[in-house]
Amino acid sequence: MLTVDQQVYFMREAIREAYNAQVMGEVPIGAVVVHEGKIVGRGHNMREKFQDVTFHAEILAITEACHAMHSWRLENCQLFVTLEPCMMCSGAIVNSRIDTVYYAADDPKAGTVHSLYHLLNDDRLNHQVKVESGLLADQCSQMLKTFFKSIRKKRRIQKRLSAHD
Repeated sequence: MLTVDQQVYFMREAIREAYNAQVMGEVPIGAVVVHEGKIVGRGHNMREKFQDVTFHAEILAITEACHAMHSWRLENCQLFVTLEPCMMCSGAIVNSRIDTVYYAADDPKAGTVHSLYHLLNDDRLNHQVKVESGLLADQCSQMLKTFFKSIRKKRRIQKRLSAHD
């Protein structure tokens, strides 16, 4: 079991990954996979860079962890992610047998852990995942709000400039 200090440390590492995404112009979402107190996988959104819908932070962190662990089974691993996972990522979490997911901010439009569905705890599936939410939620939520506000502002400026042409 991870201590609260360890949980905060690993979520801050996920936030660092989210920042890496933001620097690239990607939606700032980051994730890390932890095994026995060590990070074995990292990821941040890279959908725009690779024009690939599957390049979500969680998927990339899980992929790296599978390579590091030499197994698709990530038993006794924890995933820290800055935003509630979507349906695709929740499926990968269940299928990889991750033990616990810690996520920061809720995603009312696409989240499938608590917001829209409860996929990680669906007892019809062959694996259920423990979930802890809200860890550093305000910081992660603010990062996303700031990012999207900036995107909207850039679009308004571009629209005004193109109207003057």
